[in-house]
Amino acid sequence: MVTRKFRFTNRSFDALPPCLVDSASKATEYSDLEVSGLKALVSKSREIVLYHRYVFGGKKRAMRLGTYPRTSIQSARQKVQENKSKLDVNIDPQGTTDRMKGMPNFQEHAHAFLGFVRGYKRSANADESKLRLYLNDYFGDRRLCDITTRDIQAYHMMIAKKLSQATANRHLALLSMMFNVAIQWDILERSPTKGVKKFKEDNQKQRFLSADEIGRLYQAMEAEDNKVAVNALKLLLLTGCRREEILKLKWEDVSIESGTLFLPDSKTGSRYVQLNAAAKELLTSIVRGKGLFVFPGHRDENKPINNPRKCFTRLLKHAKIEENVRLHDLRHTYASILVNSGASLFVVQKALGHSNPITSQRYSHLSNQTLRDASETVSALISRASKEAADTARPA
Repeated sequence: MVTRKFRFTNRSFDALPPCLVDSASKATEYSDLEVSGLKALVSKSREIVLYHRYVFGGKKRAMRLGTYPRTSIQSARQKVQENKSKLDVNIDPQGTTDRMKGMPNFQEHAHAFLGFVRGYKRSANADESKLRLYLNDYFGDRRLCDITTRDIQAYHMMIAKKLSQATANRHLALLSMMFNVAIQWDILERSPTKGVKKFKEDNQKQRFLSADEIGRLYQAMEAEDNKVAVNALKLLLLTGCRREEILKLKWEDVSIESGTLFLPDSKTGSRYVQLNAAAKELLTSIVRGKGLFVFPGHRDENKPINNPRKCFTRLLKHAKIEENVRLHDLRHTYASILVNSGASLFVVQKALGHSNPITSQRYSHLSNQTLRDASETVSALISRASKEAADTARPA
């Protein structure tokens, strides 16, 4: 390629000849003497394209500035000077352009994100479920850079109305992590979730199954065909464990002899769960298959059951338990039975695997009722003793 140097002017550009037809090069390149790095490429059709050639990170790069005369020589020189200011602080002028060219859409990033977090994030399966059921459909093939804070707020509000405010906050947390990973991977510079406020959650409102509801639920379980899901639900209620702790339970972590379950990947770290008689009887009754999991999947016994939610919904309907009940409420029910039986909040904390005793305080109102009942027992005893003493002392 022939290279020529002169000071770029409108007159000199008007006099430039086209690149020779028989030239091996597609264009002839000229260099501006006033601003180094500014180039003009003249094609065989005499189209003049302005470029900035520079070196970044040891590599030669070229940035297209525009076609003359739509792009003026002065504006091209100004752009080159702006680029040089960025280069002085080790910023690639084409960094934003390159980022936009490689910008993934939401679903593409979601796929890469799940592959990244599966190795260490305990809730990766729950994340996959949120993405599959809601997020991928909502954001779809929109590029990450096109998703705004308003979009995040609208989605957050939609999930709150459709499901619950607490669930909406879990979705917001997932989105926040996804966009923060995009920033770490140099895909984005800012997260659209920044500044989106979480909904205030009322963790004091808990749903507990009554003894009558538990009885009706067990009756419905007898008629349910999906016995794997039924057994998993029963063990959730009998142990108070978290859903994923039971669904991913392996036979190697079950000891009927010692009456314990070992949970190596519990939310609060590895721990042992003490089994009551009903739980041991349930586990003993389960026919062990060839797979590792106590509750294997329907299609592949080498994988755990995915989610017994549909089975649970059917059971609630058959048991005529109409008030909204979640799988997690089986855990709350276990805790309420403990407290109402006289167990202290310290025992509840240890039984449920709470790392922070404050978490167990949500059951304090149940504990207070137990204490009031105990106090009334004392009151009744004292009143009865006092009355008997008075009757004895009264003259015949």
